[in-house]
Amino acid sequence: MDLLKAKILDEGIVIDTDVLKVDSFLNHQIDPNLMFAIGKEFAKIFSDKKITKVLTIESSGIAPAIFVAKELRVPMVYAKKTTSVNLDEETYEARVHSFTKKIDYIIRVSKKFISNSDSILIIDDFLANGQAIIGLSEIVDMAGAKLVGAGIVIEKGFQDGGALIREMGIRVESLAIIDSMSENHITFKKD
Repeated sequence: MDLLKAKILDEGIVIDTDVLKVDSFLNHQIDPNLMFAIGKEFAKIFSDKKITKVLTIESSGIAPAIFVAKELRVPMVYAKKTTSVNLDEETYEARVHSFTKKIDYIIRVSKKFISNSDSILIIDDFLANGQAIIGLSEIVDMAGAKLVGAGIVIEKGFQDGGALIREMGIRVESLAIIDSMSENHITFKKD
């Protein structure tokens, strides 16, 4: 997706050879025009599937996921990383290790929002080590729902998450796959 790649090159900041900061348009400040285009693109990519829900994990996956859900005209559900008094007691839970925060979370989705009649599309902002997708796919399995695939805004192709998820038989579609990063240079995988 050329618009996304241009944003990454113009505004992305490489923190280390494996950390890309895109907080000016994706996961702190949100560019709604870019999110609109992302929603349309994922809806087109997965148009061959009968999707009933879009699933993501809080918090950075919410923005792209809501635009995808709007385009598909289906609800968006997000897995919560923390408990609260207003979270249903009946939840599906999975453990997820955060690549950027270097901690484990127990993610939760209320059982009333995903059922065995759902066809789920997972959307997330980044794919690095694959743990978020694995955790979300475990929740889909627990619900007896069908996982139709995972849409990733930015995949770090030089890390093992993409290969791991694809080896699990999950369809992964990434809008931008980064082959390598250095302080002054980002290289994308050729389409």
